Amino acid sequence: MAYYRQVGNVPPKRHTQHRRSDGGLYYEELMGEEGFASDSSLLYHRYIPSAISDAQPWQLPDQTLTANHPLKPRHLRLHELFGDVDSMAWKSVDPVTGRRMVLGNDDVRISYVVAGETSPLYRNAVGDECVYVESGSGTVETVFGALPVRQGDYVILPRATTHRWLPDADEPLRAYVIEANSHIIPARRYLSRFGQLLEHAPFCERDLHGPAEPLLHDGTDVDVLVKHRGPGGITGTRYVYPKHPFDVVGWDGCMYPYTFNIADFEPITGRVHQPPPAHQVFEGHNFVICNFVPRKVDYHPQAIPVPYYHSNVDSDEVMFYCGGDYEARKGSGIGPGSISLHPGGHSHGPQPGAYERSVGVEFFDELAVMVDTFRPLQLGEGGIAAEDDGYAWTWAAGEPT
Repeated sequence: MAYYRQVGNVPPKRHTQHRRSDGGLYYEELMGEEGFASDSSLLYHRYIPSAISDAQPWQLPDQTLTANHPLKPRHLRLHELFGDVDSMAWKSVDPVTGRRMVLGNDDVRISYVVAGETSPLYRNAVGDECVYVESGSGTVETVFGALPVRQGDYVILPRATTHRWLPDADEPLRAYVIEANSHIIPARRYLSRFGQLLEHAPFCERDLHGPAEPLLHDGTDVDVLVKHRGPGGITGTRYVYPKHPFDVVGWDGCMYPYTFNIADFEPITGRVHQPPPAHQVFEGHNFVICNFVPRKVDYHPQAIPVPYYHSNVDSDEVMFYCGGDYEARKGSGIGPGSISLHPGGHSHGPQPGAYERSVGVEFFDELAVMVDTFRPLQLGEGGIAAEDDGYAWTWAAGEPT
């Protein structure tokens, strides 16, 4: 994210003395990608950021993955994973340890959570996280500062950013979590060679919102949960810090957490149907993130606005439906809170009758987040628990009307 920001108190020259009012030194920390060869930020701490007083194993939520075999398209009803909202069970769930794995592979893992409790301090040392806030609001406190979050926000959290989630108390926070084994950046074709978002991009730097001021907390013997690489895959460790890690008085650079609201995405439309890359927002290693927003649709006089049938030769396609009406999916059982998984090797497209009904339609009122992966996805325990077993047969369930 090559968009420079400066927050709080930093010295005029990097890697030089930065002193407190009593004459003592602040401790400079470089957080950088790709071994000093890519984007970075410099943070200035009141205390030594490396100091830990204890380390113990942390048992992660269930990370088990099961192959999509026999190969089928899948429909997963995520709103069923956390029970009835009126039961208030979500109030005791937090947005980190309460996540349930839905889909995953060696490049990306997708989880879902409905939460109302403040999370522990947490750091993902495996890869960046992109968290889509389906509904609810709150604050994400980070070592860089605080980010207010609301419905429709993507929250981008760079690898190894210590943070915690504080949902607002009056309603559950529903979060769709995309965890990478890499960094997550805006689509490369929207970026200049220097990293600026270009004129043809569907959003710009004005739409990205980073921390505005330092966030300073006091405290001792503070626990931080760390997800990291370990023997046989991904594991967890619980650190104890003698001083609170939110002790940064200032920072500057091009790597930091930020939010981008889906309402600020300006859809790219055309006379005939636009392919999914026209809707892309972000990308990571071996996957892309797109979104489908309310928009004027194809305006050629002979246009068919819903997608044509297509085969995913190189990718698995995951669509999370989070608002509006889904013209192409009518008759399938899919609605808000649903995921559809259309795997590589399966041809898919509109439900029976949708192709014909779309002729003459001028506007789609739909909201969805799509993840395309370039290696096969497997089912997590949450995906298995939320599956609609009849979805694969819905294209054969009736004749077009």
